[in-house]
Amino acid sequence: MKRMCLLIPALIGCIQGIGVTEPPDLAFKVSGDGTYSFDTGVLRGALRSKERSVGLLSLEHIPSGCHLDGNEYGIFSHYRVFTAGKRYGVGAWDWPGVSTLNPDGSVEVRWPAADGRPFTLKALYRFSAPDTLDLTTSVTAQQTLKCFESFLASYFSESFPDTSVCAGPDNAPVFQTTELEKGYWQAFPCNAGAPAIIQDGRWAIEPNPVDWTIRDKTPCPLALRRDTKTGVCAVVMAPPEDCFAVMTPYAGEGHRSLYLSLFGKDIQPGETASARARLVVRPLNKNEEAIALYAAYREELNPPR
Repeated sequence: MKRMCLLIPALIGCIQGIGVTEPPDLAFKVSGDGTYSFDTGVLRGALRSKERSVGLLSLEHIPSGCHLDGNEYGIFSHYRVFTAGKRYGVGAWDWPGVSTLNPDGSVEVRWPAADGRPFTLKALYRFSAPDTLDLTTSVTAQQTLKCFESFLASYFSESFPDTSVCAGPDNAPVFQTTELEKGYWQAFPCNAGAPAIIQDGRWAIEPNPVDWTIRDKTPCPLALRRDTKTGVCAVVMAPPEDCFAVMTPYAGEGHRSLYLSLFGKDIQPGETASARARLVVRPLNKNEEAIALYAAYREELNPPR
């Protein structure tokens, strides 16, 4: 018994010395001026900038040292907001809003209704894994919102020059390239009704009107940009019921952007509707590996019974 008592402290020390790791820190932290910092061990950076809702900034993939965002509007920021033939200001990133750090470490951003803007918009940012950010965007209507759209924008650094979009037949989609000869601005609709929404006049409204070339249907809203130096990919996805198009400029265009057109449906007075999106940042040897990430995402949202 005496020998056993002597061995227990040594055994505890041995266990402590073999590297019992701390769980990843998936919580945002308040860092002043309406900005929230994060360091998950895989990704670090900031959310929002001086009270402006401009998505993820200074976003770094820590293992590779790869820097992802390319301008002041960041990644997963809420840009244009439309209803049929109507645009609400320049973009949501210019609207007055408030943000809150929740007890679980997520951040909620809220834009209240205002004169000429008959709805409340909310965004909930949460890390679900060290390399994975989930975003839920919600809108509560004060009057009928015809074909409502929240245009979710991501702008990447120079080392992410091209977008690849998963599109084609429902039973055999492939990652398609986006060369200039296929259109300056390219839209991949997610359903049969999406082209009519894209072409209802909303994109002709100033400032910065856009003429979209309609490409193949994407049965699963899934696209990525790859860092040419490290192979790190920014994989962007959404459920097809929440997203009606994946949008991007041609490969090499200076915005280096990737967009999701969220909602795409009528929302009635008093109704609250939500749309989900996910960002995964990790090295991928082949684009097709992202399809498995998407399948896991869909199963997570709709687990088998």
